[in-house]
Amino acid sequence: MFEIVKKQVLAQSIKLWEVLAPEIAAKAQPGQFVIVRINDRGERIPLTIADSNRAQGSVTLIFQEVGRSTMEMGRLQAGDKILDLVGPLGKPSEIVNYGRVVCIGGGVGIAPVYPITRALKQAGNEVISIIGARSAEYLILDQEMAQVSDQIYITSDDGSVGQKGFVTDVLRNLLEEGTAIDYIIAIGPLVMMKAVTVLTRPYGIKTTVSLNPIMVDGTGMCGACRVAIGSETRFACVDGPEFDGHLVDWDVALMRSRMFLEEEKIAMQHIHGGGDCQCQTKK
Repeated sequence: MFEIVKKQVLAQSIKLWEVLAPEIAAKAQPGQFVIVRINDRGERIPLTIADSNRAQGSVTLIFQEVGRSTMEMGRLQAGDKILDLVGPLGKPSEIVNYGRVVCIGGGVGIAPVYPITRALKQAGNEVISIIGARSAEYLILDQEMAQVSDQIYITSDDGSVGQKGFVTDVLRNLLEEGTAIDYIIAIGPLVMMKAVTVLTRPYGIKTTVSLNPIMVDGTGMCGACRVAIGSETRFACVDGPEFDGHLVDWDVALMRSRMFLEEEKIAMQHIHGGGDCQCQTKK
């Protein structure tokens, strides 16, 4: 069992946990993730490690309540314990001195891009960060991102914070202005990451994305997290989660992300009381 030692509401439907997990905290590197299971009937949820505190022996996880499992997670409080926390999983981010880098985070994707941005800054890079959210009430970690960036741009769909528009609008302006960029990492919704790669491909800028498909075991055995990268099938859990964005087959990734929407709707209909609901679908 793993104790939640801190819970914080970062924004509407977005929660932060600090969880005691000394062995994971001791080994976690930027870009890696864990798989969470809150009880013996719980779904396995992959979450990127947003931060780790080796002295305290804790890892920071940030998630958005979008389905039944994450809503059940959101009900837990500091002092509660979760059944399983497995990690660190996946390959760490490549942290080198590229020169000038652009770090892009969309929505809850700001959480996984934050430790990577910090590490890239510590490696000597000049960091330009672009973060975006639907509106001010959904924006997270803007102050933390500002502290590890040389420049930061904030966007919102409705203009309630920062510049009205999308993160890709800022990136397009930088590219059209002739800003020299050596490396880009983008993490967020699939449509956002795809749009970033469409923009950067003509410029030949190395662009990395982090994919978060459905996972089961997190060890490459089940094959549920397979993604099409160039002419190859890869597994996000062991070959990623980061990939060359210009090689990702975005149509396949988007199609697979929608495979269980109807099942999720059915599961959501049966949420009531605590997280131990065992309702069966009525025929």
